[in-house]
Amino acid sequence: MADKARVAVFISGKGTNMAALLYASRLPDCPYEIVLVAANDPQAEGLALAQAEGIATFALAHRGMSRADHDAAMENAAQEANAGFIALAGYMRILTPEFVARWEGLMLNIHPSLLPKYPGLDTYNRAITAGDSHAGTTVHLVTEDLDAGESLGQIAVAVLPDDDAETLAPRVRFAEHQLYPRVLADYVSRANDPDYLLERVKELALALPKTHERDSHGSPGFRVGAVKSGKYFAHFLDQHHGSEHIAVLVKTGGMDELENLVEAQPQTYFKPAYYGASGWIGVILNRPGLDWDHVAEWLGRSWRQVAPKSATKLMDAVDRF
Repeated sequence: MADKARVAVFISGKGTNMAALLYASRLPDCPYEIVLVAANDPQAEGLALAQAEGIATFALAHRGMSRADHDAAMENAAQEANAGFIALAGYMRILTPEFVARWEGLMLNIHPSLLPKYPGLDTYNRAITAGDSHAGTTVHLVTEDLDAGESLGQIAVAVLPDDDAETLAPRVRFAEHQLYPRVLADYVSRANDPDYLLERVKELALALPKTHERDSHGSPGFRVGAVKSGKYFAHFLDQHHGSEHIAVLVKTGGMDELENLVEAQPQTYFKPAYYGASGWIGVILNRPGLDWDHVAEWLGRSWRQVAPKSATKLMDAVDRF
């Protein structure tokens, strides 16, 4: 299997969700490993569990420090552990916008409600007071707005007639411990999931004017122009002809550019079988640090090479605004 994703877990207390993530990581074929457990409280109970299991730990009390300075110390610990993702697991600190921006799409959190219901604190009482039939838990991406990032998964938990916060909370935690490892595993695996990668390419390609999808030799392709006479500007390949790459093929300016790019950046580009002879280059999608803006730029450039003038004029007008 591909190299495992390296995850740093931030905690503030007992670390039960951290433990769920850690023990799930020891199961066969789990796509992630826990490389650091970091806490804003040196007395956090979860640190002892992590140490006992041989996981590196970092602890720094936040009292007396600016939020930015404490965030910087926590981030530095994650970076020194070479973590590619951060999982917040009962981490009771609001992170600075700058920290969140640097980890956009790479930081997850688990929250004890069915978001968007009840962001913030006191979620159990709020659900009970509202007369909800179910409470629950959500794993979501972390954004600058509190508990407002994209939901990646949820589990609903029934609210019993005589429930209070103390009786409801343990059942929600059971659900959390099932949900977080599964969602984290699925999320870090997306970089090697052809279905996910195709959907992202499709979203970008079909956002360009006058485009449509049409298979080419059994693989998804994207054309611009009329449905019957349109021209291909991109092809999606999943390990085509024995290649290890999942890639989008786009048109270059010619063979010189193609050869230079492949030679200079073999981790990003390759010369595909058959297509390469016509100046198409493969932009590798199943690689660390993939920048979707970079993919979008290539799609737009390739599209312009074959798009009719009516379409390029429309795009030029959009770009001006």
